[in-house]
Amino acid sequence: MEQTLLELNQKIDALTTQVAFLSEEARLQQRRRQEWDELKDDMTPIMNDVFRLSVQQLEEVESYVQIEDIFHLFKRVLRNTRNLEQMLDQLESLVELWQDLSPLTRDVFLTFMNRLEEMEQKGYFAFLQGGLEIVDRIVTSFDEEDVRQLGDNIVLILQTVKEMTQPEVMNMMRNTALVVKEEEPLDTSLLGILRQLNDPAVKRGLAKTLMVLKSVAET
Repeated sequence: MEQTLLELNQKIDALTTQVAFLSEEARLQQRRRQEWDELKDDMTPIMNDVFRLSVQQLEEVESYVQIEDIFHLFKRVLRNTRNLEQMLDQLESLVELWQDLSPLTRDVFLTFMNRLEEMEQKGYFAFLQGGLEIVDRIVTSFDEEDVRQLGDNIVLILQTVKEMTQPEVMNMMRNTALVVKEEEPLDTSLLGILRQLNDPAVKRGLAKTLMVLKSVAET
């Protein structure tokens, strides 16, 4: 009898434990169901708003996009999954390259900014601004006909500038400017002028001057 009562008590204890477990499971299930009901109640208005907004947006693009186009785009995305993956890999590689080059580009940028500051201190930008103002004055001073004539004579102008920049011509112009700037008294008497005519350099100068006057007259 004692053995039978002991086994009976053990079975009762095991049954009590199982009942307690089932009760706890039932309570948890009820709690989960209650939480799900509460979540559903909270999400229902939101889902209704999302659905309503989606319908409005689809109505706006209904004339441009058909459901077949969406499915076609979706299938193309699926067919190009590998290509998209390769593109993402390349994008990641570019990001890693940019991260590696960021210190170098930062140094280059700082060097460039320092160079710009140095050029500004030396007056490069002020000179450039003045040059732009000169160009603006030149452009506004010539009309279309002047530009056409300039184009017709540009070769002759460049040839003339080339001849004027020859060393002998530049030296002559420089010596002429120095003589004009001299403030020494000049002997303007007839006798003084006649004495200067005996100078071979003066004779050559007069000869060249006469040749220039002749060329001007012929032109």
